[in-house]
Amino acid sequence: MLMQLNLKDFAVVSASELGFSPGFTVVTGETGAGKSLLVDALLCLTGARADSGMVRHGAQRAELSAEFSLNDAPQALAWLTTQEYDEQQECIIRRVIRADGGSKAWINGRSATLSQLAELGACLLEIHGQHEQHNLLERNKQMDLLDEFAQHGGLRKQLQQAYREWSAIKQELNELQARGEVADQILYLRHQLSELQLQPLEPEFIQDSLAKHKRHSQSTQLIASCTAALALLSDDDNASAISQLRASINQLSRWQSSEPVLVEVIGLLESADIQIKEASGQLEHWQQHIELDEHDSQQLDGQIAHWHELSRKHRVPIEQLQKKAQLIEQQALDLSYASTRVISLQQSLQETQASWLSIATLLSQQRTDSAQSLALSVTGFMAELGMSGGTFSVQFSPNESDNPTAYGTERCEFLVSANPGQPARALRKVASGGELARISLAIEVATLGLDPTPSMIFDEVDSGIGGAVAEVVGQKLRALGAQCQVLCVTHLAQVASLGHQHYRVFKRVQDDNTESLVAILEPQQRIEEIARMIGGEALSEQSRAHAEHMLKSAQM
Repeated sequence: MLMQLNLKDFAVVSASELGFSPGFTVVTGETGAGKSLLVDALLCLTGARADSGMVRHGAQRAELSAEFSLNDAPQALAWLTTQEYDEQQECIIRRVIRADGGSKAWINGRSATLSQLAELGACLLEIHGQHEQHNLLERNKQMDLLDEFAQHGGLRKQLQQAYREWSAIKQELNELQARGEVADQILYLRHQLSELQLQPLEPEFIQDSLAKHKRHSQSTQLIASCTAALALLSDDDNASAISQLRASINQLSRWQSSEPVLVEVIGLLESADIQIKEASGQLEHWQQHIELDEHDSQQLDGQIAHWHELSRKHRVPIEQLQKKAQLIEQQALDLSYASTRVISLQQSLQETQASWLSIATLLSQQRTDSAQSLALSVTGFMAELGMSGGTFSVQFSPNESDNPTAYGTERCEFLVSANPGQPARALRKVASGGELARISLAIEVATLGLDPTPSMIFDEVDSGIGGAVAEVVGQKLRALGAQCQVLCVTHLAQVASLGHQHYRVFKRVQDDNTESLVAILEPQQRIEEIARMIGGEALSEQSRAHAEHMLKSAQM
């Protein structure tokens, strides 16, 4: 049950703190005073979209909060437990809307998303506005309302679950079948795989081969350089380094006895001779090992050319060819099971459709009985709402396709005849706004109180009616207030007089600034407000007496 609603800088409300009681609460006020702002605030607190226009002019942000008792809201309590919010016997929803249009929300002090506000709000409030009349024109909404009236919630959940399962299987089956001929695809993938596997694909082996190929490509030049160096160092030609060095040593050796300093020079030359001979030997040995194997070189060229061709073909670096081969192998393996999977899915699709059809058939049978009950109930309320002789009925038509849907095997259409002797027509084709308002209200009244939502909000659903019909509407709402909390924004004195609690919304201009205020009315104030609603601003003793009589009659 809604216990408290606090508004700050919301639209034209600067600040307001409202407490609510069980039973039937009415909200009244002059046209344009902002009566529906309370409903707008509750919509925002239960997940509706917000914009900068909801922030009072000149303010940085609007702040809204609502406190609910959970003693009569087991669904809300269960939701809070599931979502791991702090569950107590009370729940506080808070929302801040910034002047730039952004907003934040909290549930019991913890951050919450708009979808979470909507889920929790659906467990706490049921809001009926003039837009409900337009929703009732939609055929799917009509089916929802019929199932709600018949309390088919359990069967509808089973039906929707079966439909979701069927849809998931159908989607997978379509995706597999969209691939085309599986056998041809497998053959193509295996051809690609065999082509890839002609050469080793390990990244390490490829790197080693590339390095080896690089050395091979340089081998000819290396061999030529080595041959030239050996010729310069140790060739039999007298011009080689070793020959020149030996000649130098022989020339100086004749003089070392007379010139002792030459002994050291000759020693250095002989040491150089030894080192050059050792270097020549190592170079000759290394040259022998880098000599090319023509067959090995050609094989390596072909191997690397094959890798580069595959790299271009599959659009991957050659180091990733092994991963590409593994992917193709897995794709081929998956496809090899595709035929079997298609057969399995087709069987599952038939089984799921049969299960769906069984539930849908049972639901269809129950809908037929429920439709008759709803028709009798709505027709009765239509008479009470001044449409005596009018009738209401529910017409079913089979779906155009045998495929499962979330609604069952049929569609429904609400048909009405507003006056005796007139043929029944689809509700969506009713031309008169006043007739549509009363018929919609009759449907809503017939289906009220069928769910465990503890609080119901009505925003001027009594538009287009008046007189004795308005009194009937007020009595229905007051009777509903005995079952749950009811809050109604109304412009009708007949409805307002039947409230257990009465709030008045009015505008005040102060320092060239307009704001809306909300005040709870005491008994005498209620007489004045009801009198205003009856006779306008020019109150008379007669209108006051009439208002007092209406209020006293409501207490009987």
